[in-house]
Amino acid sequence: MPRKSPRARRKPDPEPKLPGKRRARATPGRTRAAARGKSARAASAAKRPRAIAKRHTPRGARPARATKAKRPAAPRRAKFAPPEPGRVTAVLDLLDRGYPDARTALNHENPLQLLIATILSAQCTDERVNMVTPALFARYPDAAAFAGADRAELEEMVRSTGFYRNKAKSIQSCCVELILKHGGEVPRTLDELVALAGVGRKTANVVLGSAFGIPGIVVDTHVGRLSKRLGLTRETDPVKVEFALMPILPRERWSVFSHWLILHGRKVCVARKPRCSACALASHCPRIGVTASQ
Repeated sequence: MPRKSPRARRKPDPEPKLPGKRRARATPGRTRAAARGKSARAASAAKRPRAIAKRHTPRGARPARATKAKRPAAPRRAKFAPPEPGRVTAVLDLLDRGYPDARTALNHENPLQLLIATILSAQCTDERVNMVTPALFARYPDAAAFAGADRAELEEMVRSTGFYRNKAKSIQSCCVELILKHGGEVPRTLDELVALAGVGRKTANVVLGSAFGIPGIVVDTHVGRLSKRLGLTRETDPVKVEFALMPILPRERWSVFSHWLILHGRKVCVARKPRCSACALASHCPRIGVTASQ
């Protein structure tokens, strides 16, 4: 095939533009830029998830609520079975043999001194209270002396028992009410005692049981913990524990039962690692909540 000459490969000259004649407008969407934009929009639309078509809701009608997945129902707590009377009797007899001289550890000579010492024993050991009370009772021998005491001096005398400001305030307020309502004497009923400032059910039951010989269950940390560990109750609130123990314990043993558990909780059935190998109640104890023992 013959080669074309350079002149033959030259492009033809464009037509001369006539004056006044404009270039024809390109068709919309046909330019390169428009084509690139259209392809880009199509690609991005392909990547986006398709929108879910909304159902038409008639005017004035409430839209349907989305149904939530229901949580599985929690298993019901098994009903507490009260302990067998025979086991309770065996526990009481063993405690009686182990602690025949159980009594309150707070030293006192009259009901007022026991009331003041019990108020001071909150968040404090009985040993510390017994170190403070001799000088305190020598300085303030009766309710009138406590009521008229200088607050700063009283606070300083009870400082080592902790929370001394609140305790000094409670002691003074309690003694003022004793003078105004009870002639300076400590009342002998639970309702009258708990109405005094700084006196709760625990303090009232200590005074009734140890000062007047009136039965009452004192629920402190040891009594609440051991009652649950022995399977006598599963309550944790002190008031609920007290009412749960009342029907299963003989009334005449209410006060001494509290002293038994307090002594047993301090010596043998301690909180973290109880000495189960040396416990006289081991054969009658379900050891509820015990994970490690000695």
